[in-house]
Amino acid sequence: MKLFFRTVALALVFLSGVTQAQPYPSRPVRLIVPFPPGGSNDIVARMVATQLGERLGQQVVIDNRGGAGGVLGTDLAAKSPPDGYTLLLISVAYAFGPALYKNLPYDPEKAFAPVGILGSGAAALTVHPSLPVSTVRELIALAKAKPGALNYASAGVGSLQHLACALFMIQAGIDVVHVPYKGGGPAMADVIAGQAQIVMPSLIQVVPHIKSGRLRVLGTSGTRRSAVLPDVPTISESGVPGYEAHNWWGLLAPAGTPAPVIERLHRDLTSVLASRETEKRFETEGAEVVRMTPAEFGGFISAELVKWSRVAREVGIKAE
Repeated sequence: MKLFFRTVALALVFLSGVTQAQPYPSRPVRLIVPFPPGGSNDIVARMVATQLGERLGQQVVIDNRGGAGGVLGTDLAAKSPPDGYTLLLISVAYAFGPALYKNLPYDPEKAFAPVGILGSGAAALTVHPSLPVSTVRELIALAKAKPGALNYASAGVGSLQHLACALFMIQAGIDVVHVPYKGGGPAMADVIAGQAQIVMPSLIQVVPHIKSGRLRVLGTSGTRRSAVLPDVPTISESGVPGYEAHNWWGLLAPAGTPAPVIERLHRDLTSVLASRETEKRFETEGAEVVRMTPAEFGGFISAELVKWSRVAREVGIKAE
């Protein structure tokens, strides 16, 4: 009997060793998007997931986990096993967390290992077509004539749409009411439906609705005009000098993920970003591919945490 149990134990050890020795990845990879479908994070995730899965040889499955300005989904990813089978899609909103929430359930500097940045893009100041304005200056004039009468939708407290709009309102010296939603998709949908009046989503999310006429664009948030909307002036050149706000997107893995797995993910991600299909898709949607090593991306995130904490303090935003 002892011999039998010893044999079974050895067999289990052997099988465990075989399982551990399987090359990565040996099963589908989950990509957590900490916002609902329809927003820029979701759009970018789906743009790269299929191609990344093709290179990994396993499906990359999108898992939308919205809530609390991205905190819920991010915390879920932080607490996932560090084995390369759970990744997190982040945007500039990741850098807002420490300034907005007193007790984040994760440490944004230590909870994750950077895999790579994907791209960057400006936002667009857009309004429902029924609003009687066609330029940034006209919007400012209307808001000053009717303080507190207009409202702007956002993807939620602490989202880029929130901070970008709040920064614009402060620099323009106007009083516009904030209406937070549970994601960029629902926020933009309500502006299209006329339930809200103003929204400032990423270009990558809103360009199709601008071209269809469902939303009217007044200005873009970059330092230069967007190649996809060359006739639309920047907000800075339209009466709010110095205004600037950008979104960016990247991939993280839970801290402790083995270095060879991070290297494999980064190598395949670099291949995805180098493809003409990806570059063209980003360009068409008003964004651009960005390339960094994992270490460079980690340094970039640290700098963004410092920058946007300062902006959040200046704007006076705190999570409700």
